[in-house]
Amino acid sequence: MHTNMLSLLSPAARRWLRERGADPDQTDPIPGDASGRRYWRLPNQQLFMHAPPPEDVLPFLRVQHRFMRAGLAVPKVMAVQLHSGFMLLEDLGGVDLKAILDADAATEFWMQKSLALIVQLQQAGKSSCARPPLPNFSRQRLGDELALFTDWYLGRHRGLVLDVTQRQALHTFFASLMDSALNQPEVWTHRDFHARNLMVQSGLERLAMIDFQDAVSGPWTYDLASLLWDRYWDWGQDRRRAWIMGFRKMLLQHREKVPSEKEFLRSVEWMALQRNLKILGIFCRLAYRDGKQDYLGLLPQFQKYVLDGLAVDPTLNSYLPLFRPWLNP
Repeated sequence: MHTNMLSLLSPAARRWLRERGADPDQTDPIPGDASGRRYWRLPNQQLFMHAPPPEDVLPFLRVQHRFMRAGLAVPKVMAVQLHSGFMLLEDLGGVDLKAILDADAATEFWMQKSLALIVQLQQAGKSSCARPPLPNFSRQRLGDELALFTDWYLGRHRGLVLDVTQRQALHTFFASLMDSALNQPEVWTHRDFHARNLMVQSGLERLAMIDFQDAVSGPWTYDLASLLWDRYWDWGQDRRRAWIMGFRKMLLQHREKVPSEKEFLRSVEWMALQRNLKILGIFCRLAYRDGKQDYLGLLPQFQKYVLDGLAVDPTLNSYLPLFRPWLNP
């Protein structure tokens, strides 16, 4: 029994668990994520999730239903109470891709598995299970993500008020990134496809996805950028580009109409810029709005990612003088 955590299980949660044959005294807490959701591990390969308002479990259920029907590896839902945000889920184990890669265990093998899973997800989105469609990753959504950088990173974290010239340059830059994203094929997109959200099923030699409630129909490079520009390791340009070309070959094997290597690489790297700017804003919002100050320690990785992305693309070099003062420590 974990007395310190039992106090965090409300009487309603304890009663609900007992009604479903689970013993609340046998719960083991699992560290939470950036959201307001909380998790406890139970015996018999089950997890209890509590998503109190303003969290909403309906998006998770809607996506889980589609993904499960399409044959994707996701946790089964055993029971749910919508108004309380209670859910019993299949426990996919405690080993995620981060733990495997931290141990340097078959890194190339599992990265190839990860790339293949993105392709599998994209192909599944073409099946009958894709109806009704997932929400569209529109220009408005892309713009809202980039506004996080302006509002929370530049405004709240750096305390900057941009002048007219800076605002116009940033607007032009953002428009280029959004145009690139919107010109890509639309596919099922997890939207947070990183190592902590991929559970390793070692006996089956497969990966299962979690935390997919924000999935959309979006650019086919988005999840690839999420995986390769990770918060945990900087793989370096050469290794990332090799994986990008490997991913492109996988798309070709599925008879996809894929741009040239140069064009595809640029679309991935521009997608990474969009996402990394968003992450800088999200981490600042988590720190200043939600009191999760540890996220500020992750900023240097993504500051470097953005500066590197601007430096390696000749068409974006002109933005370096704009961004350098903002992104240097």
